[in-house]
Parts: sequence; structure tokens; C-alpha cells
Amino acid sequence: MRVDLSGGDWLDDNRANWDERVPVHVASDFYDREPLRDGGGVLDPIARAGVERLHPAGLDGVRVLHLQCHFGSDTLSLANRGATVVGLDFSRPAVEEARRMAAELGVDDRARFVEANLYDARHVLPEPESFDLVFTTWGTIGWLPDVAEWARIVAWFLKPGGRLYFADVHPAAFVFDGDGGPGGLPAFTFPYSKDVPDVLEDPSDYADASAALANAKTWEWVHPLDEVLGALGDAGLTVDAFTEHYLVPWQIFPVTVPQGDGMFGWPAERWLPLSYELVVSAPVR
Repeated sequence: MRVDLSGGDWLDDNRANWDERVPVHVASDFYDREPLRDGGGVLDPIARAGVERLHPAGLDGVRVLHLQCHFGSDTLSLANRGATVVGLDFSRPAVEEARRMAAELGVDDRARFVEANLYDARHVLPEPESFDLVFTTWGTIGWLPDVAEWARIVAWFLKPGGRLYFADVHPAAFVFDGDGGPGGLPAFTFPYSKDVPDVLEDPSDYADASAALANAKTWEWVHPLDEVLGALGDAGLTVDAFTEHYLVPWQIFPVTVPQGDGMFGWPAERWLPLSYELVVSAPVR
């Protein structure tokens, strides 16, 4: 299925869905921003440890591009650690809230937020090879029809020797939906790989069980591991580290249980990985 990356039903429907989610998420306990107000951060344990491995001396002087940043809580967590950050998201309400929060925290001199479709990033941020770190985590490329173009955009923005930090749901987990009963796996519902998106009507929201979204239609793509890794390699990038995890920072299925520090995992055996992370580097010239 060929998709117009500049717009169309997929982009309009997904953007309307995420525009509506913004006030729901801002008001939810799931997105507690008090740690930001206290000068800290809200990065989940996987991403926090990943960034610390990449920059053990801290983020002072590090320039970060956060793609698909939502309303910027993770972006501002990086700013609170000393980074100069640019967050990009396609939702105007999300970007407006991110800008408001940056001003509230007093870091708006180091935290800039840009509203744009990701595929327009090179037009709205004409700053090639200007970032030490491109950061993107949790619920990102599944909303994108073309992961090869995403990889080329990442490569375009990275300085020589700069790195991408990426963490997201493992595509193996996307084959499931719902709960298979007490102690059981959720139901096998979706194929691991397909050429067309899943067009879903789901008014629920992961951050607020009481929410009923009016803009419930979304278009979602599963990108198998070989597609993601191949796209990054074809873009001229090198995968330095690939790690699978059995945890995610929300209750991905009803059967998953708290594992501490806001993370959820399988109740007993590690049946299948739930997430993965990548560290990818641009060549040094």
C-alpha cells in the first residue's frame, strides 16, 4: 500500500487522535510532571539507563533532537540534565503544552519545540548534521508508514559520530491483543509482518481508563526488526547495540503486572520480549 508521506487520511486521523489525547494525558496521573518541576526527570528506567550509558559524564553541552516528542516531558527531562534540546511533534496542542512547560521550568532558552509531520522535519529544521543525539522512544515508528525514510531523516540530522537512541515496543508483542485469561498469554490477533496498516477504531486511552476519545480512528504499522535494522543500515548508520527487554513502562496487556519503578512485565515466565532498544551511530568522517 503506497502512502503519501506528506499527508492524507492516515496523517489526519492520527493527528486528530493525538490532539485529543493531549488534555487527557496532561490531566492524568500517568504523566506525573512533578519530578520535572523539582528539577529532575521522568525518563523510564530503560531510556534513563540508555542515555546514561551514552553520556556518563552528563548532558551539559549535548545537543539533542527528540522526534515524536508528544508534549515534551522526556525532552524536558533531558533539558533538566543540561542538554540543549529540540522536540518535534505533529500535534499542535502537544507542542503548545511543551512550550508552556518549558517556560514554566525556565529552560525555554535551551528547549525549543517545533510542530511538524515527521516527514517534513528536514524542511522545518534545516540543520543537517547538527545533533549529537537523536532520541526517540515508546510509541513512535508504529505511527509511521515508511521506516526507511525515518532512518534517512535520523541520519541527516546526526553529526559525524553522533548517535541515535531508540526504544520501543518489540514487534513480537504487537501480534497480541487483549488478555488470554488468568495467567495466560493475550490472544494472537495480528500477523508479525504485513504490507498494509491496521486501521483501528478504539476510543480508549492507555493513560486514563475512563477516557472515551471521539477521534478514535488510527492507522498503525508494524515494522519487523529486519525492516528497522535494514533501514538504518541503508541510511548509512551503524547499529552499535541491540537489546531486548521483557518490560515496558505501561501495562501493555491486562495480564502484565507491575515490576517496580513504573515498569510492567509478564507475571511469571519471560514468554516473549516486550520491548527493545537500539544505539546507532553516524560514521565519523
